[in-house]
Order: sequence, then structure tokens, then C-alpha cells
Amino acid sequence: MIRCHLSRLMGEHKMKIMDVARETGLNRNTVTLLYKETAQRVDLDAIEKLCRLFHCQVGDLFVLTDQAPKRKRKSHHGD
Repeated sequence: MIRCHLSRLMGEHKMKIMDVARETGLNRNTVTLLYKETAQRVDLDAIEKLCRLFHCQVGDLFVLTDQAPKRKRKSHHGD
């Protein structure tokens, strides 16, 4: 599983989602998905903008772990 450390970086820089969106020009929804680690894919352009904003390398933003991805539970209505 690939983990995204955007929330940690934002906390260290005391930035909010809107701050990151404004500074990078990225869509607020893109930043939110990365922040919540629910993004399924990320454009290289977005990664570059985030790395430049936080003065970090790609490996500081994303980390490959041995942890299996969390599976979404299906809700059963009427149970």
C-alpha cells in the first residue's frame, strides 16, 4: 500500500487544505483526497507541485508500506 504523508506535511507547515490548493493551483478536491489518503491516482504534475511547495522529495510525500489497503465495507440496507 502507498501511504501519503500530505496531512503530516501540512501539519508541520500549519497549512489547511485551501492553503495548499491556493499555493499549488491544485483542485481542492485533489488535495482533500490526498490528505484523507483516499486518492486512487495522482498526476505527476500534482506530485511535483506538492514537492515544490513543501521543499521535499517524492519519497517524503509517498511511502510504500507492507500494510494491505483497507477495504471499504459494503453497507447492507434493511438488515
